[in-house]
Amino acid sequence: MTLTVNPEDVLVVVDVQYDFLPGGSLAVSGGDEIVPLINQLATRFANVVLTQDWHPADHVSFASQHAGKAPFDTIDLPYGTQVLWPDHCVWATRGAEISSDLNIPHAQLIIRKGFRRAIDSYSGFQEADREILTGLAGYLNERDVGRLFVVGLATDFCVAWTALDGVAGGFDVTVIEDATRAIDADGSLSKAWADMTDAGVERIQSREILG
Repeated sequence: MTLTVNPEDVLVVVDVQYDFLPGGSLAVSGGDEIVPLINQLATRFANVVLTQDWHPADHVSFASQHAGKAPFDTIDLPYGTQVLWPDHCVWATRGAEISSDLNIPHAQLIIRKGFRRAIDSYSGFQEADREILTGLAGYLNERDVGRLFVVGLATDFCVAWTALDGVAGGFDVTVIEDATRAIDADGSLSKAWADMTDAGVERIQSREILG
């Protein structure tokens, strides 16, 4: 059975950027495989929003900024436990650019996140301190949109956090599973799906929209 996409529904495309694609500094395995699928899905939506990781070169989440630490180590910050990453999506670099293979000319908004040095930001809705908002919820509420369908990179971090915050903000949220790919570090993927399921995030495959 094909799921009907309504005119007010929104496709949220998370962080399809060169540093998360093969050859990038924080490449997500198979990340390039979802780009054609996202392009195809986007043709079914009148409303498309993109998110973009956008960090200063000395961002607190980079392992390079912490002596003796390696990527995927963790540290404690005022807002909680922070995973340390390879330097990635540094603003005004090619790695931070949205892939040119993403063909969604009718996308209406790009939300940049993680541009404050001392706070990471996985979610398209708010930063990791859970206080500073990106403005995405305000935009969507002013547009009086319908359901949110989330795709992109990575399933277990930025996709999951965006989906969870969408539900917390009162939106009906669905993740299109095969239009995402995961990092899956230390069981992060299974935990992310458990968290999303518990929160009421729906989980579908692209064929349910594309037929």
